[in-house]
Amino acid sequence: MRAASVVAWAIAGLCLSGMPGQAQVKDASKAVVLKGATLIDGSGGKPVADSVLVIRDGHIAAVGSATAVKVPSGAEVVDLKGKTIMPGMISDHSHVGIVRGLKASPDNYNRDYILSQLRQWEAYGVTTITSLGLNAPEFYDLRADLHAGKAPGADIFGADRGIGVAMGAPPVAIVPVGPSQIYRPDTPDAAREAVREMAGRKTDLIKIWLDDFGKLLPVKVKPEVYTAAVDEAHKNKLRVAFHINDLEDAQAALKAGADILAHGIRDKEVDPPTIALMKKNAAWYVPTLALDDSNFIFADKPQVSADPFVNRALDPAVKTQLEDLAWQQKVHDAPGSDRARKALAMNQKNLMTLYKAGIGIGFGSDSGVGLRFPGVAEHRELDLMVVGGLTPMQALTIATSGAAKLLKLDDRGVLQAGKLADIIVLDADPSTDIANVHKISAVWHRGKPVAGPIATFAQR
Repeated sequence: MRAASVVAWAIAGLCLSGMPGQAQVKDASKAVVLKGATLIDGSGGKPVADSVLVIRDGHIAAVGSATAVKVPSGAEVVDLKGKTIMPGMISDHSHVGIVRGLKASPDNYNRDYILSQLRQWEAYGVTTITSLGLNAPEFYDLRADLHAGKAPGADIFGADRGIGVAMGAPPVAIVPVGPSQIYRPDTPDAAREAVREMAGRKTDLIKIWLDDFGKLLPVKVKPEVYTAAVDEAHKNKLRVAFHINDLEDAQAALKAGADILAHGIRDKEVDPPTIALMKKNAAWYVPTLALDDSNFIFADKPQVSADPFVNRALDPAVKTQLEDLAWQQKVHDAPGSDRARKALAMNQKNLMTLYKAGIGIGFGSDSGVGLRFPGVAEHRELDLMVVGGLTPMQALTIATSGAAKLLKLDDRGVLQAGKLADIIVLDADPSTDIANVHKISAVWHRGKPVAGPIATFAQR
């Protein structure tokens, strides 16, 4: 078995029996009841003590306090006294099949490897992800199987290939994907045709890269090209997510009709005109704080990767690099690391400005690329959101019901009757301390236990 698959299976197979919250479902025809836990339902309301949650056929049949919900006769009961339950997290910005170990290659986009990644996300409590572009044709069979529950791992949505530009973003030096994973149209007509092809395959979203990576790339997508792409997407009732970094590009994207800013604005403070544009478009904002953080944190604070919660998710080649003292020193001292530290601070500031302005905030870390490891990166994103000024409950709500709303999914993201039974069981209440969200006791996906405890990842 390949190294990455070994890691993923090791996580997903941990302690599925013999501990509270990890009992196997013995009879699929019976109701299963999770009883006694403190419940965070994902809506942002006050946690419910001593809860009862009834599962039937992979969905929540009833949920509430022990005084409001009765345990059905004959149900299998899992005692979760002393635990906390919350909805499975949802990523609005991830990627699959791009990086394996330390190598990015088109060969990584294959079913077996992607499923190992999806199992890892699931084991860390991320039960749904969005692969935001750079997808090969295999994506659609995978999506169908995950939607139907025919394959193990996090459910998956996506943005087909996405639209970039020749000699520009997404840069081949960083993401050397195959020709079937990206469009690089140079005319409005070519952009429209690319969108029509993606619409014909029933993509969930359209992705456009509008960035020159700090002027490292010689070109950006032309305004007439991305404007045509947005117009064609909207004609096909598809929303458009823009990869941006700078305030100027964010404004340009919004003026063209962007529905989602897929990264945070990191060069300048968000200004009132930008907020007005976002409100006009009802645009969503996915800060991806972990993107810049991942460029320096493992060098600045090696204890992060040494933590068992993180370490057991790492490919052996990645572990070797992160533990190398010379690599740590080089990255710590690199000019790019200092830029990333400043970009993170600006991103956190802009997140708070937009949150207070009432802009819809999505959840994602750009996991699956660089040193943003599936599952681990989403937990890091939660930490950084709280460090940036959100309360733990605000961050948790964004990662669950907020992320579901961005994707227009009404069947998940909250623990309510009729919703999918995607549930994280925790050893402590994360609404009082976000570090407790890393204390995973079990993960239930579509009403079945799929993963056990993964140790503890202290807030950094």
